[in-house]
Amino acid sequence: MTDVRTAPTPLPESLRLDEELTQTLHEEYVHLHRNPELSMQEHRTAEWIEARLDELGIGHERVAGTGVVGVLRHPEGVAGPTVAYRADSDGLPVQEDSGLEYASTARGTLPDGTEVPVMHACGHDTHVAMGLSAARVLARHPEAWGGTVVFVFQPGEETAAGAQAMLDDGLWDRVPRPEAVIGQHVMPAKAGTVHYAPGDAMCLADSFKVTFTGKGAHGSMPERSIDPILLAAHAVTRLQGIVAREVAPADRAVVTVGTFHAGVKENVIPDTAEIALNVRTPTPEVREKVTAAIHRVLAAEALASGAPEPAVERYNSFPRMHNDAELTPAVMASIAATLGEDAVQQMAPLMGSEDVGALADALGVPLVYWFLGGFAGESFADNPANHTPQFAPLMEPTLTAGVHAALAGLLHFVGR
Repeated sequence: MTDVRTAPTPLPESLRLDEELTQTLHEEYVHLHRNPELSMQEHRTAEWIEARLDELGIGHERVAGTGVVGVLRHPEGVAGPTVAYRADSDGLPVQEDSGLEYASTARGTLPDGTEVPVMHACGHDTHVAMGLSAARVLARHPEAWGGTVVFVFQPGEETAAGAQAMLDDGLWDRVPRPEAVIGQHVMPAKAGTVHYAPGDAMCLADSFKVTFTGKGAHGSMPERSIDPILLAAHAVTRLQGIVAREVAPADRAVVTVGTFHAGVKENVIPDTAEIALNVRTPTPEVREKVTAAIHRVLAAEALASGAPEPAVERYNSFPRMHNDAELTPAVMASIAATLGEDAVQQMAPLMGSEDVGALADALGVPLVYWFLGGFAGESFADNPANHTPQFAPLMEPTLTAGVHAALAGLLHFVGR
């Protein structure tokens, strides 16, 4: 890739948010927070993003239905690298309980037809708002940069569908190919701080739906049944032994059974039971080992009950998120020069997952992805966790810090 600056320089004062830009940032964030949409259903959000890009004179394309890609070329043709900045846009089926005046009251429909409340319980509203503000600043200050910035407003991160859908729809054949992909994600750390992990920063993740088939009967005649609830309950317990006894402690893994559905009445033994698993693993090798063990345990428990082998469907699959080991510290140095050395901290890899890595992996280019604190508490334990009804980042200093971090990261590549 093109050489980038190695000497960190702080963001110039002329590129920092003034009162007008800050007000616009706040208004756009509030709009997004009030109007979340479920994964791959972000139709109104995409239209709204396109309208903002039109206002800025930034050309854009619709990719994968609800994805939007804005291409900001230098208006005077000043040469420079091409870099992509990714911001995800989907909400979650969670009922907001934040107490905010602008809390979401939105409703949505899951693919199975279930109507659910929807909120931005993972901060994707901040990501879009910060990305648009960064684009606005660069569009107003062409003297500060050269080259091309590709703003990827990605749908469907929560289901691991969005990045791959954009790639399948020809993303990198339709817009300039970047030499690096960067981005950030809000998290329950102290507002205004930045946290990063070079190398493998987040885990692979897979979700499985398992359907156990038994034989129904009257509750008073269990001998005439093959009880799928008992079978599933034993499987749930046994699955926990995979991490405890088959994965080396140094490798780390998580197997979580997140749902268990069976039956409709207390005196009817049902024909089927269904569970859903979420599995986190740090490497493809551990993923393969854990997945094989899951299939073995499920089949063995069914055999022990005299039931047919259960049906197993993998329905979400996140790639590993790998931060470039050399480029990441260099970009973090640029962000530290802007936010302050004390505001930027290295962290241990997370067990969480992201699909942003697929965008970089598809081209074989470096990824630099960091985490932005958004809450009052000093430690993670003091703040609401992502995916909870209370997850509502402080508007400031979170948003301004995020925009300045994004600009510092982008200018590390395209600044002049």
